[in-house]
Amino acid sequence: MASRDSARPNLLCILSDDQGHWAMGCAGNRELRTPHLDRLAASGVRLENLFCVSPVCSPARASLLTGRIPSQHGVHDWIRAGDTPDVREEPDGHGRVIEYLAGVPGYTDLLAAAGYRCGLSGKWHLGDVHHPQKGFTYWNVHAKGGGPYYQAPMVRGDAVVAAAGYVTDVITDNALDFLTHDALSDSAPFCLAVHYTAPHSPWQRAHHPAELWDSYHDRCGFASVPDGLTPPSWVQRLSIPVKDAETRRVYLSGYYAAVTAMDTGIGRLLDWLDCHGLRENTLVFFTGDNGMSMGHHGLYGKGNATFPLNLFDSAVKVPGILSRPGALPAGQVCTELLSHYDVLPTLADYLHLPMAGLGDLPGRSFAARLRGQPPVDRGEVVVLDEYGPVRMIRTVDWKYVHRYPYGPNELYHLSEDPDETVNRADQPDTRALQAALQRRLEEWFQRYVDPARDGLREAVTGNGQLDLAGPAAATWPRFA
Repeated sequence: MASRDSARPNLLCILSDDQGHWAMGCAGNRELRTPHLDRLAASGVRLENLFCVSPVCSPARASLLTGRIPSQHGVHDWIRAGDTPDVREEPDGHGRVIEYLAGVPGYTDLLAAAGYRCGLSGKWHLGDVHHPQKGFTYWNVHAKGGGPYYQAPMVRGDAVVAAAGYVTDVITDNALDFLTHDALSDSAPFCLAVHYTAPHSPWQRAHHPAELWDSYHDRCGFASVPDGLTPPSWVQRLSIPVKDAETRRVYLSGYYAAVTAMDTGIGRLLDWLDCHGLRENTLVFFTGDNGMSMGHHGLYGKGNATFPLNLFDSAVKVPGILSRPGALPAGQVCTELLSHYDVLPTLADYLHLPMAGLGDLPGRSFAARLRGQPPVDRGEVVVLDEYGPVRMIRTVDWKYVHRYPYGPNELYHLSEDPDETVNRADQPDTRALQAALQRRLEEWFQRYVDPARDGLREAVTGNGQLDLAGPAAATWPRFA
């Protein structure tokens, strides 16, 4: 009946899609209803400064799973071809499936090798949706990276079928199916990954429960997100232009409704654990794949909300909660800078999983905080991100973004300008600091980049990845 051995706790990993760090009640949003995420945070540790590794879904998910940066695993943009051989919806696809992370181990591989029963319900979006990978034996996945919330494309063996019902409920139902029929079948610990497509677009009323959507559209002032800001002067193209107040209200209504509906599903999962007496022996980890601007900086979207691509905090900062009642501190907020590349070593540390043979990974464990122990001295903590030819280094006080090869570059004094409104790059009084940050950035990436998969060598535009990066790729263009 799943694991009740305190030395081998179960693991429930819940991943949202395009959820900003600001999009939870427990993070200070007084308009967005997330009662179950709020109770999860009250029972555990909320990570106030958690960052994804790349501000778009596929590379961010690949990095969260593998502990590697995109220039190590080779996924640099959202996967546009290779999930399924059906090319009807993607005319420039190539009619074949691609396993983008073949040969690259993930934390679920470590868990499976340690005897965990691993299940995945929801979004994969890392190629080849038809064959279970990375230690998963239960595989009930979405066929694409996004799409309609009703009649969503779901995988059934070699086929793709339209799911009956609201996709957030479908993903929750499938997760509960795994818990009921697989996790309870023996005493082995389980790892269940629940990957929602919420709150990714579309956000129109037809895609969400009408009463829930209306509750936001008709009664919410949306004061919790900026309004009236103009995009930065360097922006050449917006991926989601919002030109009038009603379009803004429609999009925010759908976005907020999607988060609340997902929160309801999360509540069902927590209730199941409580009902079966497994909550205290299950580590629950909730996070988002990447951040999201919904009016922040005058933008709607994530890293590819703009061209050139952006690495604003609203695009790279994500929600994070860890909870295990009785074993983790309750009601705490961790303000340390943390990254998704820290997750694999943290889980391995906390669950006592061997990491031999994984190579030089950039992340460092923060499991001491989960045990209520004094934090391990990790020196000055910095966070580094990449999105193709755009790279970022962030300290507590400063952020430097370097766009290879043409710029523009950005430098923000975060302690004085947390909203990143004044670009201080290339100013006389900051040139020495900028040069030092650039040097640290380049030395760090030089250490971890696989030259065969280096994002600086790929024409990443934010319009999607069509094939493998590096010399293993086919002769056609890899990005579009």
